[in-house]
Amino acid sequence: MTRVLGGFRALSVASLAFLALFILVVILAGTIFLDPSTLISAFFSDEIQFAIVLTLITATIATVVALIVSIPAAYVLSRSSFPGKDFIDALINIPIALPPVALGTALLIFFTNTPLGTFIDNSIVKFVFEPPGIILAQFSVISVLAVRLMKPVFDGIDSRYEKIARTLGDGELDSFVRVTLPMARDGVFAAGVLAWSRAMGEFGATVTLAGATRFKTETLPIAMFLNLSLANLENAMAIILILLALTVSVLLVSRKIAYRGAIPS
Repeated sequence: MTRVLGGFRALSVASLAFLALFILVVILAGTIFLDPSTLISAFFSDEIQFAIVLTLITATIATVVALIVSIPAAYVLSRSSFPGKDFIDALINIPIALPPVALGTALLIFFTNTPLGTFIDNSIVKFVFEPPGIILAQFSVISVLAVRLMKPVFDGIDSRYEKIARTLGDGELDSFVRVTLPMARDGVFAAGVLAWSRAMGEFGATVTLAGATRFKTETLPIAMFLNLSLANLENAMAIILILLALTVSVLLVSRKIAYRGAIPS
């Protein structure tokens, strides 16, 4: 029995080492031909500075909005029973299953070929080929991801705590805010960080809905795409490393802030 457990542990460690090595080799392979001066000049160029700022702003806004919507949505799916729940639970998985380009195409068709979408785009907020379209595309991709990440968190919190709070005079909203949400804090924080990281790298839905216009809708992934389209591999790799550095830095800082386990080890 001990030999079996030891063999399983060795296999598990080998699997983890393989995954880590695979990711490391892929990243390092792309940097072999990259001149450090190219990375420095790319980072300080006006175009990349614009892309960095736009990426950070849009990803942060999209994540905040996604959490505002996803927290109560995940809570309802976890705690409530209602007709059609299974259908709705399956329905919100569609954006995860669809390629981002398909999701962006559906959004583009909605805003350009339906009366409601055309009215919104022309009279309320311009999404098509405009910066707000970046936020909407990112939100569409990460909101359901946040729901899927947070629902198990709420599932793992005993509902008796809420019932006790209600017997002490709290309403449903008060018990959620004062009892459930603090207990789910680490899970919500982890979902927010992972959703933000995903928004930073979102490309397919963004380029389809918001387009790829330099100094207008040029996020870091779109800047990478534009450089690849010009066969400028060194600049494209430099942008990848910049995006990677930003994302990893935020993840590491988040782990320090939430050392008690907000981000699973």
